[in-house]
Amino acid sequence: MIHSYTLNGYHITVDAASCAVHVTDQQGVDAIALYEDGDREKASRLLQEKSPQVPPADITACLDDIDTLRAQGKLYAPDVYQAALPQRAVQPVIKALCLHVAHVCNLACSYCFAGQGKYAGAQALMPYEVGRDALDFLVRHSGTRRNLEVDFFGGEPLMNWDVVKRLVAYGRELEKQHNKVFRFTLTTNGVLLDDEVMDFCNREMHNVVLSLDGRKEVHDRFRVDHQGRGSYEAIVPKFQEFVRRRGHQGYYMRGTFTHYNLDFLNDILHMADLGFTQLSMEPVVTSPDNPSAITQDDLPQVFEQYERLAQVMLERHREGRPFDFYHFLIDLGHGPCIHKRIIGCGSGTEYLAVTPWGDLYPCHQFVGEQQYRLGSLLEGITNATLQQEFGRCNVFSHTECLQCWAKYFCSGGCAANAAHATGSVTGVYDIGCQIFKKRMECAIMLQAALDEYNENAR
Repeated sequence: MIHSYTLNGYHITVDAASCAVHVTDQQGVDAIALYEDGDREKASRLLQEKSPQVPPADITACLDDIDTLRAQGKLYAPDVYQAALPQRAVQPVIKALCLHVAHVCNLACSYCFAGQGKYAGAQALMPYEVGRDALDFLVRHSGTRRNLEVDFFGGEPLMNWDVVKRLVAYGRELEKQHNKVFRFTLTTNGVLLDDEVMDFCNREMHNVVLSLDGRKEVHDRFRVDHQGRGSYEAIVPKFQEFVRRRGHQGYYMRGTFTHYNLDFLNDILHMADLGFTQLSMEPVVTSPDNPSAITQDDLPQVFEQYERLAQVMLERHREGRPFDFYHFLIDLGHGPCIHKRIIGCGSGTEYLAVTPWGDLYPCHQFVGEQQYRLGSLLEGITNATLQQEFGRCNVFSHTECLQCWAKYFCSGGCAANAAHATGSVTGVYDIGCQIFKKRMECAIMLQAALDEYNENAR
C-alpha cells in the first residue's frame, strides 16, 4: 500500500508496510502509482501518454529505480507483520506508572478531562505510603527491564510536593537495591513553582511538562483559578526562569487548543517568541457536546494550521531560530521497532495509572471510570479480563486501520480516545485519526525539507 501527497512543493510517497518515504517529482509520483501492479509495459505506456514531452529513456530510468526500490522492500512492500504479531506475556512486564499524587487542583479549567483534577470523585492527596507501595509494585513487576518511568500527575502534583520529594528519594534507594534506573517526570500548571521546586526538578526530573495554552487571552479563557482569575501573568515568568535554569532542555510546553482558538498556530508561535523551543499543542479531549470540542467542520482550518506550522518551522530553521513541535518529531531512519509500532503506548499492560488510594487504571484518562478499574496495589490485577482486552489492543485490532497508510506511525491511536468516542478501546476516534494523519504528512514533509536544507548547507 502506498500513500502519495504534495505539500509545500514536495511530492512525497509513503510505503505503508516498510514506512519508507520517497521524495520525487510529479513524474515519480505518477510512475509509482501506475507501476504498483508490476506491469512494466502498461506503466510505461500510460506514463508516456500522460507526459508525452518526457523522453522514453527518462521513463525507463524511472521504472528501473522503482524496480530497485521494490527489490529492496522499500516500495510495495508486503505487510507481513500481522502474521508475526508479538504475543504479550500472560503477566505483562510493567515499565511505567502515572502516579496521581493529587486529585486536587488550584486551577479550575473548564475543559479539563479530569474534572478540575478530581476525576469525578473526591479530592485527595496521595499518602507517601501509597506512593512507596506503587514504586515497589513497579519494581516487582518490571522483570528484567532496567529503565523505569514514573510521572507525577494530578490534578496539580505540586500541591503534594513533600510526598513527591520523598518518593523520588525512595526511588533512588530502590535503584541501588535492584539495579534499576528511574526516569521521573512531572506535569504542572506552574502556579506553585518556586526556587526550591525548580532546583529539585532540575536535579531529579528527566522531563517536566509545563501547561501553557499560548496567548494570554487564549490561556486565560479556560485556565483560571477558583475565583475565575486567569493564570497567564502568574506562570509565564516562572516558566521562563525554570526553562532558563534547566538549560532549555528536558521540558515541554504543553498547550491545548479548542474550537475557540482554531488559529492555534498563533499560540504556538507566541510560546516560541517567549523563548520556549520544546512545544506541544494538543486538540482538546472532551465530550462532543462541549462547546469547546473540535468538530468535523473545524478540520479544514485545523489542517491548514498544521501545514502553515510546518512551513514556519522550516523558515525559522533557516533563520537560525528553530523550535521543536512534539507531533512533528519523527525518526524516519531509526524509528521505533515494529513491536512498538504495533502495540503503541502499552496502556493497561505495560503502563498503568495509580490513584491516591492505590487503585490501578489502564492510564490517566480512564481514572475515575469504575468499569476500567484493573485492581489495586494491595490486590494486584483483579480484572484480568479487562487487562486481556487491553493486551489485545493493537493496530490490527482496529478494523478501520488495516487499510490505512499511517497505521505503523500511530499504532492504532489512543485507546482512551477510542473508548470515549466509540465505547470500545478497539474503536477509532475519527476526528483524532484525521488530525494524526495530517500531522504525519506535515512531519514527513518537514523532515524531507530539513534534510534537503542541511544537505545543501554542507
